[in-house]
Amino acid sequence: MVPTIGFDNEKYLQEQRHYILERVKQSDGKLYLECGGKLLFDYHASRVLPGFDPNVKMRVFQSLKDQIDVIICIHAGDIERRKMRSDFGITYDTDVFKMIDDFSKWGLTVTRVVITRFDEEPGAIQFKNLLEQRGITVYTHHATHGYPNNVDLIVSDEGYGSNPYIETDRPVVIVTAPGPGSGKLGTCLSQMYHDHKAGRKSGYAKFETFPIWNLPIDHPVNIAYESATADIGDKNLIDHFHASAYNEITVNYSRDLEAYPVLKRILQKITGEECVYKSPTDMGVNRCGFGIIDDAVVRRAGQQEIIRRYYRAACEYVQGIGTKETVDRSRSIMASAKLSMEDREVVPAAQRALEVGIERNKGLNGIVCAAAILLPDDRIITGCNSPFLHASSALILNAVKALAGIDHEIDLISPAIVHSVTEMKRDVLKGRGVSLNLDEVLICLAMSCAISEDARKAADVLPLLRGCEVHMTHIPSSGDSSGLRKLLLNVTSDPRFPTANLYNPA
Repeated sequence: MVPTIGFDNEKYLQEQRHYILERVKQSDGKLYLECGGKLLFDYHASRVLPGFDPNVKMRVFQSLKDQIDVIICIHAGDIERRKMRSDFGITYDTDVFKMIDDFSKWGLTVTRVVITRFDEEPGAIQFKNLLEQRGITVYTHHATHGYPNNVDLIVSDEGYGSNPYIETDRPVVIVTAPGPGSGKLGTCLSQMYHDHKAGRKSGYAKFETFPIWNLPIDHPVNIAYESATADIGDKNLIDHFHASAYNEITVNYSRDLEAYPVLKRILQKITGEECVYKSPTDMGVNRCGFGIIDDAVVRRAGQQEIIRRYYRAACEYVQGIGTKETVDRSRSIMASAKLSMEDREVVPAAQRALEVGIERNKGLNGIVCAAAILLPDDRIITGCNSPFLHASSALILNAVKALAGIDHEIDLISPAIVHSVTEMKRDVLKGRGVSLNLDEVLICLAMSCAISEDARKAADVLPLLRGCEVHMTHIPSSGDSSGLRKLLLNVTSDPRFPTANLYNPA
């Protein structure tokens, strides 16, 4: 087996904490820390850096909780469009509620939310009212006049000065959001403008995990970041500002490099002093690269993420929620990394299982779907659909049998339970499809634990599936996607629906 750990969380935690506190000292005791990426449940990071705790960044902040205030930003347009966070299947506005609750669980109270680029949108007003009824103070910032080029107007009472000031008490102010484009940078700079106008000094820094500035530009982990942002066209570039200032090669991304000259001018206009940052890399407090302890492991993981991102882009395009440009860009990135779909072991395995299923099903006119999973011990297990089970359901049952050493022919779920549920779906709920999706199978397996020792043994090994690679020959149904997400599997699928139905393609 290839080692699975490539990252040391404790080393990263200590490095990150130290450099945040150093930056606070450099900022005269008040630092606005723009946090890009996900502070909690950063599954992209845990996929490309095996061993990375998806919540380690929050552990950093928890260790500083007595010195931290939090501001959450959300773009009014994202509320209105009901923009989704795909890893949780929830909208950005719902994710703000979740973030507030999650921060609270880590001992950090959030009482400030700012709606950015607000223009009296009905959905944003409703969101604001709902938060205020729950005791959260909500600020609204309008689009900044003159942004991004008219610095004199931006840094004036008509620009940043027109935004209400957000009162904070502690030296580190985390400015975070459900996703990119939420107005975090503008909020930080607006706060600094008000501080300096009132004679209070404050500083700005950026806490963002990817790309990792001290890894090579062509490192698979950095290429995986470019693939993850293919929809917004981010590109990894050498930070030429940093190279010029320090004769040191570092990596940053295109938007930061493009924005740096204007941002530098804005900071100088706000503070009335020469900008302390000589490059976009200077602005960061990103110590992730120092937590890598096995480069071979993270390279392999980065390569797998590049392929996964291509499949995701292709499926989103077929579903009408992505663009052909994103698919083409993802395919080009995969090719530049000298990778193909076959480099993902579960892809050819799922295809072979599909071919076997089609051969067995000849003359029955049934739809055949297949899936494959790579287990922690490097075995590949497959599953096909049947009149009673979706392919993902069969796959997971086969996988836990293999891990628990249970004979393949044993029924983990009583046939009586399966028939009862399928009859309910067909006769009472009038469902178009009666076979059990993965969400339903997991519930049935839990019920079976009460009457079957084999079912209990199978359920006990479910956590071992976390992080396993899965490929499906079709886009999974919502019930399958939900179950796969709960098991924390790394799933890809061919960009096709299992049926030609428009109303209920799954």
